[in-house]
Amino acid sequence: MGIRKTIDKNQLIFQTKHIDEKIYVKEQKGFYQKIRRSLSVFLMLAFIGIPFIHYQGEQAVLFDVAAQHLKVFNYYFYPQDLLIFTFIFIIAAFALFYVSSKYGRIWCGFICPQTVWTLLFLWVEHRIEGNRQQRIKLDKQKLSGEKVLKKVAKHISWQAISVLTGVVFMSYFVPATDIYTELFTLNVSPLISAWVMFFALCTYVNASWIREKMCQHMCPYARFQSVMFNETTKVVTYDEMRGEQRGPRKLNQPKPDHLGDCVDCNLCVVVCPVGIDIRDGLQYDCISCGLCIDACDETMKKFSYAKGLIGYKGEAASRSKSKADYGYIALILISVTFLLLWITNRSQFEVSVLKDRNALYRINNVGGVENSYQIKILNKTNKPTEFELDNIGLDNFTIDMSKIVMAHAQTSSTFTVTLIAPENYQQKFKQFEFVLKDKTGEHKPVKINSTFHYL
Repeated sequence: MGIRKTIDKNQLIFQTKHIDEKIYVKEQKGFYQKIRRSLSVFLMLAFIGIPFIHYQGEQAVLFDVAAQHLKVFNYYFYPQDLLIFTFIFIIAAFALFYVSSKYGRIWCGFICPQTVWTLLFLWVEHRIEGNRQQRIKLDKQKLSGEKVLKKVAKHISWQAISVLTGVVFMSYFVPATDIYTELFTLNVSPLISAWVMFFALCTYVNASWIREKMCQHMCPYARFQSVMFNETTKVVTYDEMRGEQRGPRKLNQPKPDHLGDCVDCNLCVVVCPVGIDIRDGLQYDCISCGLCIDACDETMKKFSYAKGLIGYKGEAASRSKSKADYGYIALILISVTFLLLWITNRSQFEVSVLKDRNALYRINNVGGVENSYQIKILNKTNKPTEFELDNIGLDNFTIDMSKIVMAHAQTSSTFTVTLIAPENYQQKFKQFEFVLKDKTGEHKPVKINSTFHYL
């Protein structure tokens, strides 16, 4: 194919730049940049807008810390429902692995919040301080009023974005209408203010100071990405056979015979958010953002050369899905199936029975054998439910309480129940089931095992 071999898992190239060397990223337009910006706008609007979606008069998506549940429209998930998060993370992990095996680190380059917010901060920096050359010149010049004004304006803008990010993030835990009202009336509680400032600080540090260092040195995904690559993985690749020998030339000059298509303009380096040279081969820092592709295609167009000197390419053409692809797809489908089955069969009520710890049994005033129990019902629905209490396995036993149990909405209710054995009962212990039947028949009966003790 004439493509430089770049996917040897044991030969990824590591950069030797100083960790404190500042990278000045040139703003670039093009096909992949347009895709990224469209995705970024969509994701940011979704991030800001989701807390404002209301369902049945309440916020549709809310992590209610006080009530210890996650609300998603008409569904409420409690700590007992932790399995749903397990399934979601498993599905997300397999989907990420599948995409990575097909297209490398496009998650990092197009959707990762670190990249989205970093490029947003770079966009603000470009608007305030100017283009790449102007920013370099500004940093080198001596302290002046203009320099201070631009630097202060930039950091104030960054901090404003960071605070807004913190507020939006907290609106997933505190009702959005409440937190925004408190914010505009300057009546935010100290606890909420502290959390907003914490998330704002994290955003500000990550997107303004750390930037590419997060991708290069902190993100674990950058370290194990090569495990998921294979010969068909399409990664950002420089066509060495076509591009070398690289060298500068005049715009309207015919291409010299001894030179390749690469005009050595270095634009692929100056537009890279992590500051690497893709012409050196695949590097673990590369986030597959495609900015170098846009820059190179633009240069190729100016010189009337064919585009694609840098592009998403693999070592081998993939005409059919690999075994790994089928494996990932199968695992995703299996996980989704189990998730749907779990949601379908998930009980809307959590019931637990605790036997009286003070005594296994009691003899009442008329000589009958009694066992006491505490029944705890967590109603996960948004409306109160009446249950009728019964048992299976204890014939002729008496329930000493009202058989009607009221479980209030989104509340954990506890009831004391006494079972009285029939006359002349002598069995040492007997297994049975408490049965809670919804009087409306809307929900399935809830059964829970217990034991009746004597002697």
